[in-house]
Amino acid sequence: MVQTERVAIVTGAARGIGAAVAGRLARNGVAVAALDRDGDGAAAVAAEISSAGGTALGVHVDVADETSVQGAVSRVVEELGNPTILVNNAGVLRDNLLFRMSLEDWETVMAVHLRGSFLMTRAVQEHMVAATWGRVISLSSTSALGNRGQSNYATAKAGLQGLTKTLALELGKFGVTANAIAPGFIQTDMTRATAQRLGLEFEEFIAASQAQIPVGRVGQPEDVAALAAFLASEEAGFISGQVIYVAGGPVD
Repeated sequence: MVQTERVAIVTGAARGIGAAVAGRLARNGVAVAALDRDGDGAAAVAAEISSAGGTALGVHVDVADETSVQGAVSRVVEELGNPTILVNNAGVLRDNLLFRMSLEDWETVMAVHLRGSFLMTRAVQEHMVAATWGRVISLSSTSALGNRGQSNYATAKAGLQGLTKTLALELGKFGVTANAIAPGFIQTDMTRATAQRLGLEFEEFIAASQAQIPVGRVGQPEDVAALAAFLASEEAGFISGQVIYVAGGPVD
């Protein structure tokens, strides 16, 4: 088992925001377990971190499956140490207007975002409580405020905000903080999928979105990773139960 000051688990870490968060935490000296349903992708991210001098482990997991979650966390404990930082980032899209949305698409999004975050947090919190120190960071979205064609995704992301505030109340006395990051437009494979759903070229979608963002650009995964790294740090110990928007401007 590798002995390090902190061990972090990042779900959905094979690409996009998750990979950026994993890399940023590793550069800050944290040992990182990159978890993803794409086990090969998670392993590749871990290998990249290791080649840069960091400590990382790639682990296959289905966050919506209790047995898979328990097995993944046990492997992290065995190979890296007790995790005290958890980034709930795993997510999927199944966009459609309400009258076209299937029950399967609704339940898939709920399972990954909500059930997955619940299972991961429940599995990791015991290590945080034992250490009397912990950070739970969950990825919400500006879509939590409502977004056409995303009744499932918007509901799940709003639910994560409620989970975050409740975790802050329950775990605060054990030295554990819980916060949510709510990104706006971030240039990832997921937003590319949204462009396809809308029948737009990705570059066209980016340009249209950029025109509405006060800072004059769309977000990058590294923008989210920077905030996640701060919330995972010692300095963020008095910030808890918050939803912080990373959207390049005010969010109504």
